Amino acid sequence: MKTTYLFITAFLALASSCAFAFDPSPLQDFCVAINDTKNGVFVNGKFCKDPKLATADDFFFSVKEGNTSNSVGSKVTPIGVNEILGLNTLGISLARVDFAPRGLNPPHTHPRATEILIVLEGTLYVGFVTSNPQNRLITKVLNKGDVFVFPIGLIHFQFNVGYGNAVAIAGLSSQNPGVITIANAVFGSNPKISLEVLSKAFQVDNNVVNNLQKQFWYDNN
Repeated sequence: MKTTYLFITAFLALASSCAFAFDPSPLQDFCVAINDTKNGVFVNGKFCKDPKLATADDFFFSVKEGNTSNSVGSKVTPIGVNEILGLNTLGISLARVDFAPRGLNPPHTHPRATEILIVLEGTLYVGFVTSNPQNRLITKVLNKGDVFVFPIGLIHFQFNVGYGNAVAIAGLSSQNPGVITIANAVFGSNPKISLEVLSKAFQVDNNVVNNLQKQFWYDNN
C-alpha cells in the first residue's frame, strides 16, 4: 500500500511539472494575434483575429541573413509571435543565428523555453552549465547537420570555431521564450547594480566592476 501511494504521488508530481513546463495548450485551431482590440478576443497575452479573417500571411515570415558586423560577431534573428502572428497560443518559436568566423552567441538563458539547435553551416562549440551546486559545464563541437539541446532556463552559448561563417537554426518551446544575456544583464542593467553588490559577488575590486559597467554591452538579438 505504501509503495502504491509513493508511486501515485511521484506520478502526480511528474504530471504537474510537465503540465507547467511549456506554454498552455491552445483551445482552438489557431489564434492569429491582432492589435485591433475592437474585433478581437484576448488569449495568452494577445488579442485574436476572427479565424474567418485569417490568411496565409498570418502564418508566414521571410528570414534574412543576419548582419554579424558587431563586437560579438553574431546575429540572432528571432521568429516568434511578433514576427508570425499565427504563432500565438501555439507554444513554439524559432531563431536563426548567423556567425562570423570566431563569432560568439554570448552566454545567455531562455527563462521560458527549452532550445533545440541544428547547425546548417560551419562548426560550433556549444555548451550549457547545470544549476547549483554542481555548475557542471557540458559541451560539444557541432558540425553541419548536428543537433544539440539546451534545457530550459540554463545558461548556454554557441561559438564559431571554424574558419568560415556559420549558420544555425534554434527551435524554442515557447511563443515568447525570452532571453537574458548574462553579461548585459549583470553589467549593463538600467539602473546599474551597485558596485558593492557586484564586487562582493564576483570577489573583485570595485574598479574592475566599474570598468565593466562602463563598457558598451552589445545585444545581438
